[in-house]
Amino acid sequence: MATTLPPDRSGVDTERRNPRTMGLHEASVAECVALIHDEDRRMIDAVGAAQPKIAALIEAAEPGFCRGGRLVYVGAGTSGRLGVLDASEAPPTFCVEPGRVVGIIAGGDASLRRSSEGLEDDFDGAVDELRSLLLTADDTLIGIAAGGTTPYVLGALAFASSLDPAPVTGLIACSSVAAACAGGIGHVIEIETGAEVVTGSTRMKAGSATKLALNTISTTLMVRSGRVHENLMVDVKATNAKLRDRAARIVSTLTGAGREEAFELVERAGGRVKVAVVMARRGVDRTEAERLLADADDRLGAALAR
Repeated sequence: MATTLPPDRSGVDTERRNPRTMGLHEASVAECVALIHDEDRRMIDAVGAAQPKIAALIEAAEPGFCRGGRLVYVGAGTSGRLGVLDASEAPPTFCVEPGRVVGIIAGGDASLRRSSEGLEDDFDGAVDELRSLLLTADDTLIGIAAGGTTPYVLGALAFASSLDPAPVTGLIACSSVAAACAGGIGHVIEIETGAEVVTGSTRMKAGSATKLALNTISTTLMVRSGRVHENLMVDVKATNAKLRDRAARIVSTLTGAGREEAFELVERAGGRVKVAVVMARRGVDRTEAERLLADADDRLGAALAR
């Protein structure tokens, strides 16, 4: 019986052999470490070269996100795990509401611990979950695929692009072939990390580059939506000892209050740093501080200026 052969991916950058690491099996520990570090330095440069395209995607996503839209990541394998990781870190870091940053991975949560590579070949695999999100024009859907060819990811983007109105769409890939697969996608970010240290192991340079890109996208959107003041995460909520300490230090930094006074302010503000800072700087109670913030679209700088 004839067997259908899978597509030939030898032309995908992330599948090529790296001429600098062909002697890897004979390398010492120190040499392995040095080789990996050298390739990681090249990866950093590749992310730097992609800055204009990353910025363009963020600029497209910003208006909708600031209106309450969502940032949705879709990926399979390592790419999917990175999207879920970034999504899961947004609420505790920026106190963003659950569901504002969403990570969808082929195979669901079980795939976070146990690989399910076969599911990445299902072009329609993400459609039901995306349909349940009721995507709008204020949302942004970012597909993540190291090689740029993953059917699960391309199918998700095709579905989103077919909606009317459609969300902002983007694809993050680490191969130059991505553009050829990206029909209808609004923003294609090719981070050309090149061949991996171990051929095809995209959890390495491609994975690191993807993590950097996702950090940049989500953090910049949080900054632009008023969740950072100066370089302080003023939307952090004091829910454990570490975060109580951080909240008090932020309040102290922005108000000049001593440590004990800062803790008292945070407590009186219900654990909300922004409220505590407005209370101290404007000389008002919690209710008035919350009103001032609401009038300023919850942006601390504007609330203080008023």
